[in-house]
Amino acid sequence: MQSNVYVLRPESGTSPTLVSDSENTARDAGEHLLAMQQDDGHIVFELEADATIPAEYIFLNHFLDMREPELEVELGEYMRSLQSKTHGGWPLFHEGGFNISASVKAYFALKLLGDDKDAPHMIKARNAILAHGGAEKSNVFCRYSLALFGQIPWRGVPAMPVELMLMPKWFPANIWKFAYWSRTVIAPLTILAALKPIARNPMKASCREIFCEPPEDIKVWNFNHTGSRWGEFFLHIDKLLHPAEKHIFPRMKFRKWAIQRSLDFIKPRLNGDDGLGAIFPAMANTAMAYDALGYSPDHEDFVTALSACRKMVTENRQVRGDKPRYVQPCVSPIWDTSLAAHGLLEAGVAPDDERIIAMCDWLRDLQILDVKGDWAINAPDLEPGGWAFQYRNDHYPDVDDTAVVGMLLHRVDPDRYAESIRRAVVWIEGMQSKNGGWGAFDIDNNADFLNTIPFADHGALLDPPTVDVTARCLSFLAQVGYERDHSCIQRGMAFVRIDQEEDGSWFGRWGTNYIYGTWSALNALNAVGEDMDAPYVRKAVDWLIAQQRDDGGWGEDGATYWKERRGEAKASTPSQTAWAMLGLMAAGEVTHTSVARGAQFINEAPRTGGKWDEPWYTAVGFPRVFYLRYHGYSSYFPTWAVGRYANLMRGNTRRVEWGM
Repeated sequence: MQSNVYVLRPESGTSPTLVSDSENTARDAGEHLLAMQQDDGHIVFELEADATIPAEYIFLNHFLDMREPELEVELGEYMRSLQSKTHGGWPLFHEGGFNISASVKAYFALKLLGDDKDAPHMIKARNAILAHGGAEKSNVFCRYSLALFGQIPWRGVPAMPVELMLMPKWFPANIWKFAYWSRTVIAPLTILAALKPIARNPMKASCREIFCEPPEDIKVWNFNHTGSRWGEFFLHIDKLLHPAEKHIFPRMKFRKWAIQRSLDFIKPRLNGDDGLGAIFPAMANTAMAYDALGYSPDHEDFVTALSACRKMVTENRQVRGDKPRYVQPCVSPIWDTSLAAHGLLEAGVAPDDERIIAMCDWLRDLQILDVKGDWAINAPDLEPGGWAFQYRNDHYPDVDDTAVVGMLLHRVDPDRYAESIRRAVVWIEGMQSKNGGWGAFDIDNNADFLNTIPFADHGALLDPPTVDVTARCLSFLAQVGYERDHSCIQRGMAFVRIDQEEDGSWFGRWGTNYIYGTWSALNALNAVGEDMDAPYVRKAVDWLIAQQRDDGGWGEDGATYWKERRGEAKASTPSQTAWAMLGLMAAGEVTHTSVARGAQFINEAPRTGGKWDEPWYTAVGFPRVFYLRYHGYSSYFPTWAVGRYANLMRGNTRRVEWGM
């Protein structure tokens, strides 16, 4: 898709008309945003992934033989709507390329729902899958699903002995060295791998037709996906583990101990109907593991696990209208509420407005103050004080959310929320890794060699420090008063500087992509008082300006996570345009023509109420593997950007005074 040629109107630049238009846009969108506020003060938008999550939901139902016919009709409709008209398979994001694993999962899920393999859409999908090497080329998580349904032998997945749960913390490979999301997914998965149950599969569906070679005839399933020596070493270990897993481990006494250790890990983290880790794959694995262990359908823990899965289904008919329901990978109320509040403050809503106070009070009450989560493995003496991403996820507070909420509470009323801010500051400082950066959930979670094990073919087993999260932490600490010469700030700044790309940008781990990372870094550099005329800062500014598209907006595609496709964009998006504007304004470029063009793009871009039209995925769960569409991003970020532009243009200073 080519962008339209942007023509500057005479009043563009620093004209009063553009400023007034931006102010009006922000206020109007802000009022619509406030209309979404719930009675207790919070705001939550839908969070959408790709076809794999609803497919996994269908797998769960058919594994258990607990079908939901009415819902499954809608899930089938939803998945068919995501099938690419270009390549016939399923992409990871809007208008993305073919992905073998998403396509295999979607195809098999539709088979489970009763779609005829000779239906036109299934023929297209099957041909695409076979053209890309067949289902045998799908990733590890996809192959585990196929094994659970008897579509491939268990030797078709990497060995994941439940005895892993017995490994002490000093052992090179143990559950505590994995990222939180890996930990919570793997713990119940090890039970499934030990017991090797077969799904009830009431429809007796099969997908043998999407394999290029009969699964039972395939000799080699697992490969050294990194090409490294560590990868070769772990591949040999995997070859030794498979016969041991089949003939030795099941007869050993410690197998029962290991299964119990896994259950002991899951139970305190079951998290009510918010679910293990508050992420769908972990919840679904838990429900299936309980079933495999013989838990009855009315067992308290099984009911809790299954209820958590059911809660991930979108139900807001007022928003969705007649669109089919789908399954969310998780929910984002704390993230949405805090970012929406930041946007509303820039849109002209006063800090003491009762609606803003309601949002902040709701957030304050969800701060995790009495649970030492998994993060405490590396910081046992650190006082809790973080916020999760979801409604409840006490063992896994999120550094990024905590920094964003902390900045909001400090901006709104530092006295009213003084204790909450203090606890957040202590926790954030304590979560800094040795290299000066911050990860999202853990400290020093950077044992890179573990990403070479056969199970880790998705390359996201770990949670190492990243610039975007580090930048948010620096912004928060600077906003609450940390001086630039504070050792915590100095170490964080050094991490940011070292991680700058050659072209001046910064990589975006949690948002797409370099625009997100560069926006985050420039906010932090401004907050800590860096010289925004420093050469490396100007290089970042020049890069951002150079990325502006002909229509005045900015855009960046999910494909940019493949280095050879860096710089690719199919369209300008309101959310990414907002990030670019906010980054440039943080760098002191409030009056730059590029910022004015960005504001005009947002003002004129199509929107419905307070939500701009944006089908594109501008966030990421795991680069190259799992992408996210935050439905709120096209609401609060554009509101925030044009609101700030109007405020700075009308104010007495051009400097952004807040951390973000």
